[in-house]
Amino acid sequence: MNHAPTLARYSMTGGLLFIAAVVASSPLTVLAGGIPTTYARTGVAGVPLSFLLVMVVLGVLMVAKISVGRHVRHGAPFYAQLAHVSPAAGLAAAGVAFVGYNALQISLYPLLGVTMAGLAGTGPWWVWAGGAWLVVLLLGRHPGAVNAQVLGVLLALEIAVIGFFVLAGFSSPAGGAVSADVLMPSSLFVLGAAAPVLVFAMAAFAGVESVLAYGEEATSARAVAAALAAAVGVCGVLYCAASWAYASWLGLDQLQAGAADPDRQPLDLLEAMFGSGITVLATAFLVTSVLAAMISFHATVARYVFALAREQVLPRSWATVSSGAGGGAPLGGSRVQAVTAAAVLAVFGVAGADPMTVIFPWLSALGALCVLLLLTAAAWSALVFFARGHGRAEPPLVRRVFPLAGGVAGVFALTFMASNLRLILDVPTGSARPWLIAVPIAAAVLTGLTGGAWLRRHHPDTYTQLGRGVPQPARVLDPQLNDIEV
Repeated sequence: MNHAPTLARYSMTGGLLFIAAVVASSPLTVLAGGIPTTYARTGVAGVPLSFLLVMVVLGVLMVAKISVGRHVRHGAPFYAQLAHVSPAAGLAAAGVAFVGYNALQISLYPLLGVTMAGLAGTGPWWVWAGGAWLVVLLLGRHPGAVNAQVLGVLLALEIAVIGFFVLAGFSSPAGGAVSADVLMPSSLFVLGAAAPVLVFAMAAFAGVESVLAYGEEATSARAVAAALAAAVGVCGVLYCAASWAYASWLGLDQLQAGAADPDRQPLDLLEAMFGSGITVLATAFLVTSVLAAMISFHATVARYVFALAREQVLPRSWATVSSGAGGGAPLGGSRVQAVTAAAVLAVFGVAGADPMTVIFPWLSALGALCVLLLLTAAAWSALVFFARGHGRAEPPLVRRVFPLAGGVAGVFALTFMASNLRLILDVPTGSARPWLIAVPIAAAVLTGLTGGAWLRRHHPDTYTQLGRGVPQPARVLDPQLNDIEV
């Protein structure tokens, strides 16, 4: 029996995995921020249809990732999958994942800080963000199952708020009747407008796939697959219904002007229908929704750091985990993520960056682009993985058709997103500033490739085993048993 560090094995059931997936998308943030912004920037009525289309595209992309994940269960899933094809590619993916998930997590600090400052009526946003940072760090000391149980309560509350919103929107349509035109292709595929709408919809789903990082802790690979499929489906239907209800309330002929009106936001509809009390509750749940997403992304980064440290790509000390009956949490990775978040926020603070017009949109766009890039790369790598004879029990549809379809869909989605970043970032047409997002991604890829070349030359044994560092359960001491004396 050896002492290789492991996470809390067999602790994440399908239900807990589903919670971890959905909270990362932060449904209330999509309702209160993403949906109104999409209507205000584009004026396109087919936003509900865009969520359904993106749901299908993501579903196709996820098939390749899930099918490979059955054979490669790992705390750093994108890294491990690509490392089975090429160790260097795996390290490049690890760098992109580190940048992307950190960007998504850090982008939420200003959103939470500004919301809390407005709700409390006092204090600068960074003070509230600092309090959230401490909460996230403290919760990072607990295994994923413990956090998911807590976050499940918060998720149920925010879905209930969205349910009340949908009920309010459909019961008070602007024209006196709910129109199904928003689900017609002609309402979405408007010349020059479909691409940005789809980009906003893709960004709304960012984070759902992060549940794959719990592969080592899941009760089974089937539980991960079922949770991810359910999360994508629930988010797609929920966002479709919410955006449809909002469009019904505003009126299809007043979408752009109404969504841009500060007095006609989703929370205003809730207040008009149910009173000011529910608005206060909804705002509070928005804060907890953002906090839950921050905890989820924090956990994902911590698991990537843990997995890479265990395989000696990062310092071995970063692979420390908590011990005892409630053990198995990636303590070293949690600390690394917390320090990274603090450092990035400090840089933005010193630079005097505005929290909501600079930090939030730029980092969230960077994170969403990284996730889509990783999903696309994973789809193409799945073709190679299965072509090399791995996973022969999978049917041809899974081994060839879905990975190819996902890879092609991913390329188109990346093209859409890259060519419409200016809308997410709200910069003038023709500005070269959106291309700055490529700098950290390129730096992450270059760092991964450089590190891979160094490992291949100086530690070839470590290099050839990259992505294969999950120990056999029967051969290692479970950290949850460390405090037991015989």
